[in-house]
Amino acid sequence: MKSSPYRPEWTEKAPPPGTYRSIFKYGDPHRFKHPSDAWYNMIKQEFGLSDQDFSSRSREGLEPVSLQRPPNLSSHQIEFLQKIVGGENVALDDYSRVKYASGKTTEEMLEMRHGIIREVADVVVHPRDKEDVQKIVDYCNREKIPITVFSAGSSVNFGCRPVRGGISLVVSTHMNKLLDVNELNQTARVQPGMFGPAYENALNQAPELFQTKHRYTCGHFPQSFEYSTVGGWIVTLGSGQASTYYGDACDIVFSQEYVTPAGTFKTLDFPATATGPKVNDIMKGSEGTFGILVEVTMKIFRYRPENRERFSFMYPTWDAAVDASREIMQSEFGKPAIYRISDPEETDRGLKLYGMPGLADTLLNWRGFKPMQRCLCLGNVEGDRDYTKLVARKIKAVARRYGAISLTGYAARKWEHTRYTEPFMREDLGDYDILIDTLEAAVTWDNLHRVHQGVRACVKNRPATMCLTHASHFYPQGTNLYFIFIVHMKDVEEFRKFQRGIIDSIQHHGGSLSHHHGVGRMIGPWMERHLGKEQMDVLRALKKHFDPQGIMNPGGQLGLD
Repeated sequence: MKSSPYRPEWTEKAPPPGTYRSIFKYGDPHRFKHPSDAWYNMIKQEFGLSDQDFSSRSREGLEPVSLQRPPNLSSHQIEFLQKIVGGENVALDDYSRVKYASGKTTEEMLEMRHGIIREVADVVVHPRDKEDVQKIVDYCNREKIPITVFSAGSSVNFGCRPVRGGISLVVSTHMNKLLDVNELNQTARVQPGMFGPAYENALNQAPELFQTKHRYTCGHFPQSFEYSTVGGWIVTLGSGQASTYYGDACDIVFSQEYVTPAGTFKTLDFPATATGPKVNDIMKGSEGTFGILVEVTMKIFRYRPENRERFSFMYPTWDAAVDASREIMQSEFGKPAIYRISDPEETDRGLKLYGMPGLADTLLNWRGFKPMQRCLCLGNVEGDRDYTKLVARKIKAVARRYGAISLTGYAARKWEHTRYTEPFMREDLGDYDILIDTLEAAVTWDNLHRVHQGVRACVKNRPATMCLTHASHFYPQGTNLYFIFIVHMKDVEEFRKFQRGIIDSIQHHGGSLSHHHGVGRMIGPWMERHLGKEQMDVLRALKKHFDPQGIMNPGGQLGLD
């Protein structure tokens, strides 16, 4: 009788309340996605590990959160904040102060497993509405109390970390509603703390909720969609998986309302104006350093999932996949919504992880699609029925000209089932010191191969390191390279040095420092080298205007201080 394969005892229980693990666990505390047997076997083979290495977990972070750092604010200051929002919306306990100062970086997760906590706020405040926010900002500006905004906590660049203490201002607790849908203008007015699924569901149900004729979609679906908010998408210049058609978050914003120490303002609701540099654009991506986003009007799109056309192809080489993708983006017959190409390492590992049958592999080899050369492409087209059929047909024709074969829509459908759940595996693997992290960079077509080869070489220079790379978020002028690196590593300082080396490599080879994760404090030190002194001086001048006392998210955010 054949014995069952060994499987590690992956965690099946929600983290105990009040523990470090309950903070760094991704998403729903009761939801898990365990590595498959294929994942487990690949990791053992790559890192030279055995089943014995997975017989006991590393530090799990199950200890209760303990700070032993009393708040630095005076009792009078705390009482004043309680008068503004009500006592029930002000928290001083250790757990709240740590939870609302934490994001989801690998470095933070590593540290919390060992009970290491860096900076935290003195007090956590949950404003009920934009009037509360204005009163809080006015008061903190007078008292010189720092404010760090927290919405969903999915930051991967230390964007939530209150380096100088003060207040963690949580906008998602109460300011999380879709206020209005304007069907004539095809816009939606929404509060910044509304989570992605709630926003999308409300738009899908617009006829029932707002008496519209059509159903709508937000068009913005990052991997963190289920655990990120509308405001977070905007202030970090986020990008969703369907951005090639709908645009990045900055393209979907129509107008914004901000509370700043210098005053409150709302940008104008016009599709276009020739009235000087647009303050509306200046505030996008400001990451809480100029002021607090309290309301936003977003462009919305008709929701027509019945017209969706999925496709997937296998290209013989990375060069062919890149060249075909450029042709598709520049041919002007229309754009796919989701479009991705995986490089050879990501393609081959992906085929193994998703259990490609041996016969299919043999057939691909026979057709000339060799391992560690072939590249997978997948995506879909959305919109009007005639449009989707036209664009899908044109994409297929270009793919064939560059030597690809069609895999039908199978691979795209399979990817859709797991596109929001992959981050859940970080917790399981982290229990055994297997770390997964990502960095991404925008590139132009003429520099794509230099960045791809240079950054991969940097990652692979470390022995026994996986680097899965794909391009997603496409434009006529270029794309985004997404580097996923997987290592067996315990030491926080070793990981920090390795990650910083990759950022250096991206900078050195001419990629952008970030395509859609924002800058935060992690990438801040590279900003002046990346943008140049003149552009950074412009940002510092804006910071000085909006925030003369330096209270808004201080301590290195965007590299401004």
